[in-house]
Amino acid sequence: MQVLISGAGIAGPTLAHFLSRFGTQVTIVEKASTMLTQGHNIDVHGTALNIINKMGLLTELKKRNTTEMGTRFLDENGKVFADFPVEGTVGSPTSPFEILRGDLADLLYQATRQDGNIDYLFGTTITEVVENSEEKVRVKLSNSKEEEYDLLVAADGQWSPIRKAVFPTDAVQVINKGCYCVYATVPRTNADSDYWDIHQALRSRAVHTRPDNHGTLRFFITTMPPTPAQKQAWDSAARSHNRKTQMDLVRSELADIPYGPVPRLLEGMAEAKDLYFQTVSQIRLSKWSKNRVICLGDTAYAPTPFTGMGTSLAINGAYLLAGHLSQLKEGEHPRRAFEEYEKEFKPFVQEIQNIPWFVPGIAHPQYAWTRWLFKRFIATMAWFVKIPYLAKKYGPKDKKYPEGLVDDLDAPYPQFSGLAQQQVVTA
Repeated sequence: MQVLISGAGIAGPTLAHFLSRFGTQVTIVEKASTMLTQGHNIDVHGTALNIINKMGLLTELKKRNTTEMGTRFLDENGKVFADFPVEGTVGSPTSPFEILRGDLADLLYQATRQDGNIDYLFGTTITEVVENSEEKVRVKLSNSKEEEYDLLVAADGQWSPIRKAVFPTDAVQVINKGCYCVYATVPRTNADSDYWDIHQALRSRAVHTRPDNHGTLRFFITTMPPTPAQKQAWDSAARSHNRKTQMDLVRSELADIPYGPVPRLLEGMAEAKDLYFQTVSQIRLSKWSKNRVICLGDTAYAPTPFTGMGTSLAINGAYLLAGHLSQLKEGEHPRRAFEEYEKEFKPFVQEIQNIPWFVPGIAHPQYAWTRWLFKRFIATMAWFVKIPYLAKKYGPKDKKYPEGLVDDLDAPYPQFSGLAQQQVVTA
């Protein structure tokens, strides 16, 4: 079987790894000229962590931990009013397996780049899907070549050009959560903490700083514009892809925030090489495949960062898709595998995407009284999760797992004979 994957992020290389186990020839095209090192903090847990372990990458994943010690909420004066350390706390927003997206992508790339069944083509895109028939899928590449494959996997993100080219517009539902995110890496100073610090400003804004293992600081802001005019301004800036327009808006929006580090962070953001500015949206694709083209990860089911599940869904989906493809007879159309993958995984995806109505608004108070209520709620939660009995009962160090598992199963995890390989870590 010859498979073409568009996108060398998380889902694509994970899928390629498992496809290679049963002899599939895989080509991955990536528009970037090299692996991208930037990216925000992500975590891997549940079934996805067991899949990483099955790949033999758990030990290396641990080595690339961001070193983040926990999560803290700060008031308008920069004073901590609630903290959730990783150690000794149940349910900290910071995971013991926190990693930068770029580091995870590089880990997956390094694990697959020398595989004889896998070829990477950087600086290459699919310019046209020429044919998507019962017999084959034929594409034109940006290197002027025209190639044929047995199937095409669109793993090129929530704004996937492949999905746009193959699927009808009404098959894709984009759910705007009314929130915008601006992200960049800035120089770290000795005054910066080892925690994910969250400062809530009024008018539905939040300033976040997070440490990393590269000697820099990940800085991002999230905002939910309260008026139509403000929302229009953020929409226009996001669509403009103009750095000056975006930075001018960010400066004007944060100018009144008294939180100490903001001026330094804005100055650093202006010089950052990895400024990232976009709306926070969900992607819901009514049917994940069309003939020989299948969508994977954010391309089919971006859940938004608020769920903390985007990376895990990409890994889970890649494993399931590879597993069902491994069950096909030689020469069989991939339709049956596509349908089984969607049938098995979609209910879990829908559950994750069913975000409560008050999210993300609860974390972006518009008024002083709503911020006061949130502070009381979070401070109470921070006290509650430190109760020794709960930490002992549910803490990760005391949890025992069946042989071959390193975390709880939260998503479908069938065992496929074609993907069998000895676990590296047992618990």
